[in-house]
Amino acid sequence: MNTPENPQAPAARAAGGFRRALLAIVVAALLAGAGWTWFTLNWSYSEGDRGGVLQKFSRKGWVCKTYEGELALYIVGGVAPEIWHFSVRDPRVAERLAKLVGERVQLRYTEHRGVPTSCFGETGYFVEDVQRAPPVTGLMGPTP
Repeated sequence: MNTPENPQAPAARAAGGFRRALLAIVVAALLAGAGWTWFTLNWSYSEGDRGGVLQKFSRKGWVCKTYEGELALYIVGGVAPEIWHFSVRDPRVAERLAKLVGERVQLRYTEHRGVPTSCFGETGYFVEDVQRAPPVTGLMGPTP
């Protein structure tokens, strides 16, 4: 109500309502972003195993340090391998992987699509377990 004592009361109420609405929108956006991040990290799109030679494994990043690796998938000897990039979130698995660089390994992984930031890993593939793979024997003998 516009009274002679406070002629600016309606304008002050309108500004306060705008601030409250803006704050509610910002809080809702933050909650939605946190919910989406939780969902993408806890619900896997796919899971499986990959085997090959652990070619590279490192901890990298400017702000968010993540464990990243490369697995060389050899199809036929003498042909360039396909390189599969992966991330590791568990420090215990990362420690085991670091000891197996250059070895044939089998990796159990889950794929998480839509993770909104690279602070959890640079790829959508997160390795959860690693085992040393047995040597492969063929016509030319064991391969690395």
